[in-house]
Amino acid sequence: MKSVKLILAVVFTFLMFQNTSYAGGTKSKEKFKVWGNCGMCNTKITTAAKSVEGVISAKWNSETKMMSIKFYSEETNLDEIQKKIASVGYDTAKFKADDEVYNNLHYCCKYDRNY
Repeated sequence: MKSVKLILAVVFTFLMFQNTSYAGGTKSKEKFKVWGNCGMCNTKITTAAKSVEGVISAKWNSETKMMSIKFYSEETNLDEIQKKIASVGYDTAKFKADDEVYNNLHYCCKYDRNY
């Protein structure tokens, strides 16, 4: 009887921790434009996006300039993600990077800002 209670206690504890480890909530998938040019841009853009708590994945296409992102909507939002990307020098659909940060990008990463 003690072994049955022990097994139930272990199973119950496991289930409790399994539920609490899923704190992300609802997954969202969105796309938005991010200006950039090359592989170095891709690395900086996706690294910035992934550094935002709640971001699950981030992929940027240098040809289309489109970012595909998955995130937990209870932990972050598109504005926070786009602000983070702009903070490392890349304009997004909604936020423009500071001129000083943009000017410090590698020469091959500087894109046409006349849009």
